[in-house]
Amino acid sequence: MIVAVALGLALLIQAFLVKPFRIPSESMVPTLEVNQRVLVDRITPKLGNDYSRGDIIVFKPPRGADLNSCGVNHPDNQPCPKETPEKSDTNFIKRVVGLPGDKLTVKQGRVYIDGEEQDEPFIRPSADCATCNLEKPVTVPPDHYFMMGDNRGESADSREWGPVPEKWIIGKAFATYWPPSRIGTL
Repeated sequence: MIVAVALGLALLIQAFLVKPFRIPSESMVPTLEVNQRVLVDRITPKLGNDYSRGDIIVFKPPRGADLNSCGVNHPDNQPCPKETPEKSDTNFIKRVVGLPGDKLTVKQGRVYIDGEEQDEPFIRPSADCATCNLEKPVTVPPDHYFMMGDNRGESADSREWGPVPEKWIIGKAFATYWPPSRIGTL
């Protein structure tokens, strides 16, 4: 009986409060390593709290994002020109770099909002990828967020498949718990 109650409580906590996630790729290096584990706050989206630039978020990307596609043909050096109305079944983890209404460009992997370079000491910049230089400004639509990985040359993100609707956000990563040498807050 005690085991069943404990299991039920654990499932409820995971479903509504805090969910663990494993980092599947190099897109968030150096901040998060492959196979590192994080805890994600699932309450924030339900309370309607806004996210801030710099927050690390777990979300469902647009369908096709797991294949680096937005479903519309477009030049490699430009973001998806049309919103993808369906979400993927895959979970992604990225950093919020653009808020609703921001006019955003990317130069050598660095984000500029309204022409001003953002202070991002946590990134691994790159000028060598097709989406590392998006000179045509992107205006982030209302209720959407522009997401990018910290490893700018190795991240499939909003540069390829466009901004993410707020309703597809699962929650904000707030702590790491594995491996023990990397335990801490984000």
